[in-house]
Amino acid sequence: MKSNKNLSKSLKGGLSSAIIPVSLVASILVYAFVFGDGSHFIGGNNANLPNPGDYYGIVYKGGPIVPLIITLLLTVLAYSVERYLAITKASGKGRVVNFMTTINEFLNAGKIDSAKEACNDQKGSVANVIYSGLVKYQEMEREKALPKDQKIVSIQKEIEEATSLELPALEQNLVILSTIASVATLMGLLGTVIGMIKAFSALANAGAPDSVQLAAGISEALINTALGIGTSALAIIFYNFFTTKIDKLTYSIDEAGYTIVNTFASKNQ
Repeated sequence: MKSNKNLSKSLKGGLSSAIIPVSLVASILVYAFVFGDGSHFIGGNNANLPNPGDYYGIVYKGGPIVPLIITLLLTVLAYSVERYLAITKASGKGRVVNFMTTINEFLNAGKIDSAKEACNDQKGSVANVIYSGLVKYQEMEREKALPKDQKIVSIQKEIEEATSLELPALEQNLVILSTIASVATLMGLLGTVIGMIKAFSALANAGAPDSVQLAAGISEALINTALGIGTSALAIIFYNFFTTKIDKLTYSIDEAGYTIVNTFASKNQ
């Protein structure tokens, strides 16, 4: 069983690590063959200006920074789906609030075995932590040699250790989302600066100012900023959404641990 769990973790880790390079390859292909398709440009050549109102062509003219920003966007979407599935699984079956209510009722009634059965039915990270605490609870009830204070400390320690094993799995890959939230905007600004430099350089070399060329160059450069800000906004939204859900799960674990310890202390006075 342990080897199967390790294999599962290795597979998840491998798939998680593959998201960024796969996103990069997909972004380059989309940029070159979808946005860069000749049908989006005047004369059917992507070296010319985009067709009026054709955003595919405009995005293509954003330059080589565009596929990098698209890579960040695809990475955000992929990791967001992965985190949603992982956190949903960690929550277990049914609503965590209802599960916690059931556990509290069983604890107050002294039905520890029923509480353990509820954990087995619920599954997920919260249930795993509570189950570990309940097992230690029953073990301390059978222990006659230790004083009450040491028993309580032992139960608290068991819950803390179980929590420390579950939380890293919940927070995995969130640092990538938080990093992209900052990097995407900077990448967009970099693409815009490069585009503006190219636009003004082309005007300087042409000799006579061309307002149409200048307007086209500026709009193409600003595409990078728009993509970067949009990607950053999505990363921030998803990061805050997942951290909020994790905080709720952590609060539920803390509440259950507090209830288990208090129940033990009140019944063993």
